[in-house]
Amino acid sequence: MSNVPDDLKYASSHEWVRVSGETSTVGITDHAQEELTDVVFVELPEVGRVVEAGEAVAVVESVKTASDIYSPVAGEIVEVNTRVSEDPSLVNSSPYEDGWFYRVRSAGAPDTSGLMDAAAYREQIGS
Repeated sequence: MSNVPDDLKYASSHEWVRVSGETSTVGITDHAQEELTDVVFVELPEVGRVVEAGEAVAVVESVKTASDIYSPVAGEIVEVNTRVSEDPSLVNSSPYEDGWFYRVRSAGAPDTSGLMDAAAYREQIGS
């Protein structure tokens, strides 16, 4: 059974968002990493890139497949987690803590209205 923390917002494409003021931390869910199996490569976006919600901004590759990672919120990429580039297994072992992908800063509070809460995401994945 997948871990779905109650304090996050979720995209239907299996990214999670942790909002702190104008900055949002983004990664993929425990369910997504379980489906991918062993993550072997993460391509992160460039710091300074401006992204729209729903835009493909990163790539994660596993032994099974490669998948685009979509930004759940709009804004400017202000930080990337280089640790996941150096050790992609962090995405599998710690998807919500050490395995985050990037941080995006929005002009004002990020718009999360199109995202799901934990209960809705659990329903989507049948958990």
